[in-house]
Amino acid sequence: MTPFELAEPRSLQDALAMLNTDDPSVRAFGGCTALMLMMKTGVFQPTCLVSLRGVEPQHAAIQSDSGVLRIGALATLTAIGGSTIVRKAAPVITHAMQTLSNVRVRNVATLGGHLAHGDPHMDLPPVMIALDAELTAVSVKGVRTLAVADLFTGYYETALAKNELISEVRIPSQAGRRSAYIKCTTRTADDWPALGIAVSFATDGKVIQDARVVVSAATEKAVRLRDAEAVLNGATISDVVLARAGEAAAAEAEVVGDARGSAAYKREMLRVYAARAVKQALAA
Repeated sequence: MTPFELAEPRSLQDALAMLNTDDPSVRAFGGCTALMLMMKTGVFQPTCLVSLRGVEPQHAAIQSDSGVLRIGALATLTAIGGSTIVRKAAPVITHAMQTLSNVRVRNVATLGGHLAHGDPHMDLPPVMIALDAELTAVSVKGVRTLAVADLFTGYYETALAKNELISEVRIPSQAGRRSAYIKCTTRTADDWPALGIAVSFATDGKVIQDARVVVSAATEKAVRLRDAEAVLNGATISDVVLARAGEAAAAEAEVVGDARGSAAYKREMLRVYAARAVKQALAA
């Protein structure tokens, strides 16, 4: 790695000021897990890294406010996975954490970095989209709110400006909803997935309403599958309906192949696992 400067601001505002530069090689980090890999392989060579570890602790807080789950962007994945507040408000997140990378990564990786990295193989983006989460992005120019569904614009690409940081993620009340996340790996359970699929819907135990079906890893970005959702919405739960939803998901998704499986393999998995994810949510 080439030499670089390490800045350690004590406030978020100071960090934002350091990022307000025309130099594209100045980058902020929380846990630096993904960024370090990019530096080791020479994909990214920074002139300055801005550590966020020393900013105000409020940006790592996890709390529930009138049913809304609020997670600071600097909360570590370990803290999120072990939070009783998260488990009560959105147990699907707690479940997803059980096979999200390894404990060494979870201990330092942050929610904000996890989302901002834009890697389509990450586990939480499809879950957050299925839960209708939104985030706050901040810069020296001000604050804006963005749906997590609108964050990802392409392969390793997001809607964040280079001088913007995620400060918080908010998840609306999930009362009356069922959710599940399934990921399929070709090696260990905590490896990068060949397919990730998250579902969330309201139901009275018989009819599905307001369904959200989100696929990742098999596609260039985490994305909702509207055709599969249309099959589920207003339908009485049955094996026939679930099979139709799986067919719709497989037909709609723009599946891409990689080292974890061919496009044809991933499409077939999506056809099967879309129905399995709904069944898992119903059993939750």
